[in-house]
Amino acid sequence: MLDVSAIDLYYGASQALRGVSVTAKPGRITCVLGRNGVGKTSLMRAIVGRSPIAKGAISFGGEDIAALPAFERARRGIAFVPQGREIFPLLTVEENLRTGLSALPRRARAMNDEVYGLFPVLKDMLRRRGGDLSGGQQQQLAIARALIMRPRLLVLDEPTEGIQPSIIKDIGRTIALLRSRGDMAIVLVEQYFDFAKELADDMVVLDRGEVVMAGESAALDHETVRRHMTI
Repeated sequence: MLDVSAIDLYYGASQALRGVSVTAKPGRITCVLGRNGVGKTSLMRAIVGRSPIAKGAISFGGEDIAALPAFERARRGIAFVPQGREIFPLLTVEENLRTGLSALPRRARAMNDEVYGLFPVLKDMLRRRGGDLSGGQQQQLAIARALIMRPRLLVLDEPTEGIQPSIIKDIGRTIALLRSRGDMAIVLVEQYFDFAKELADDMVVLDRGEVVMAGESAALDHETVRRHMTI
């Protein structure tokens, strides 16, 4: 479904990605791993259209999307949960969720109550402002907002960052459930190796903007992957 092929990405004169390739398929979770500052978030921004690539190709469902702006990629079914969540603190939970409908055709802009089954706490907080929620609740809100648009590809950038362990487990179960349905591809950036190992079907390890390891999780040496995350 998603095919990122040999992309380069620059911020001014600084090169953030060098020939990076990643694929993601429905019913599978691709985990992108590595230390801070190696290009993981830059790769996510390239996939969702927030940062333009200088070289290479990005296709989604067989369509070349490298030149499409972020909102057009969202309309094609690419949802993004950014690092730091980026919810609207002054809007209510319900209003935050409704912002996810903007990527859908007008006739399809109905609230998807399924998200309340995935994150029951949100149903009890619909009238509360997003900024009044705990960090874990805000992360759940950010994921639910992405799911409101019924994506074919879900991109999550460090969803466990700064989250209490109980909420991390809830998020892990939700991601695993979404995979099990078989109709969504998931790309997950993660700092916590044990969390990634439990979920990953495929792993891509970045170092200094380049892919240094890639393949099915079961076929990779997990200790080597772990060292690339800590050195």
